[in-house]
Amino acid sequence: MRLVVTSEQRFLRSPDGRVWTTTGAANDFWQRYRTVFDEVLVVARVDERPGRPAEARRVDGAGVAVHAVPHYVGPLHYLRRLRRVRAALRTCLAPGDAVLLRVPSALGSLLHRRLRRGRRPFGLEVVGDPFDVFAPGAMHHPLRAPLRRWFTARLRAQCRGASAVAYVTERALQARYPAAHGAVTAAYSSIQLDPAAFAGRPRPLGPPKVAVRLVSVGSLEQPYKGIDTLIEALPMLVRAGLEAHLVHLGDGRCRADLERLVRERRLGGRVAFAGAVPPGAPVRRFLDDADLFVLPSRTEGLPRALIEAMARGLPAIGTRVGGIPELLSGAHLVPPGDPVALAYAITALVADPQAMAAASARNLARAGNYAADTLARRRTAFYRALRVLTAPDRVEEVVGGAD
Repeated sequence: MRLVVTSEQRFLRSPDGRVWTTTGAANDFWQRYRTVFDEVLVVARVDERPGRPAEARRVDGAGVAVHAVPHYVGPLHYLRRLRRVRAALRTCLAPGDAVLLRVPSALGSLLHRRLRRGRRPFGLEVVGDPFDVFAPGAMHHPLRAPLRRWFTARLRAQCRGASAVAYVTERALQARYPAAHGAVTAAYSSIQLDPAAFAGRPRPLGPPKVAVRLVSVGSLEQPYKGIDTLIEALPMLVRAGLEAHLVHLGDGRCRADLERLVRERRLGGRVAFAGAVPPGAPVRRFLDDADLFVLPSRTEGLPRALIEAMARGLPAIGTRVGGIPELLSGAHLVPPGDPVALAYAITALVADPQAMAAASARNLARAGNYAADTLARRRTAFYRALRVLTAPDRVEEVVGGAD
């Protein structure tokens, strides 16, 4: 059986027809669905390129294909290409396909309408929260408020109509977007960490730190990662006597504004933008070189960057949004958009060697819940249920499938 999956990833296609990614969701990501399904068709935006992009990884191949949707960036570009997008979606489904929508998603919402009209069963993987994504301060757009209402209402309706719903959080998304009574539900992250992602031991107890190396990770395409809040907190750290330096991994349209803010706050030499860094070992090198990970997001689902930092035994400060409170203790959480509270939390933690050592040990242990083998069992059980719900006449085959 083939599984059709919608994704908000933006892929690149070279002239030879191969599909690539420079961010995430390469071929190994989609292979997780093939523990139960024979083939996977990924429905996503694809942009044409004259050759293979630098440092790109292959998406298609080995049972994974990509159904290309016209490329767009942002709501207005989406509206201009909406007719072509709809036309592309009309040809992605075949009789007998199982369907899984990774939501919230504009493509997922369009395909959901077709599924609902045809009364076809479908599953969801809820990987984010539009109520937070479109919150004031998280996005600057004239349509922010109506988009927030529309996407939130759509996601609630999709969860009520789905036969199976998996959430990346343990509690947060379930409370805001409940599944229908009788639907199959699961909680597992899209994130999975291989053994190389984990540090061998927590960080040892050391003296109080004066020179503090901070690291943050996230796309700068929209302001919702809150890096401006972290930059605003840096002068307060310096006034508190800390020799604080920050390096940020990630790039996007907001970088120029953040670099301007750094100049305005006279933080030259204290803030470095590393740009887009390939996942895996290159990111781990930055994490291992840092003293503290900071995630000042205005919105999150379950942040991969934070879990990867925790797996390196790195103490962390985050905001009380999305799934972050499921990962960090209350003492290491601050309100979003509050540089004073953020500066205070950072200062209090790095000034306490016992707290730093305890946070390292706790974070490393908590990240163990996202080890690949642990998550694989949960996902496989959910995919089996989805296959049964899509083809109930093949129950015996599915139940006797992969472990």
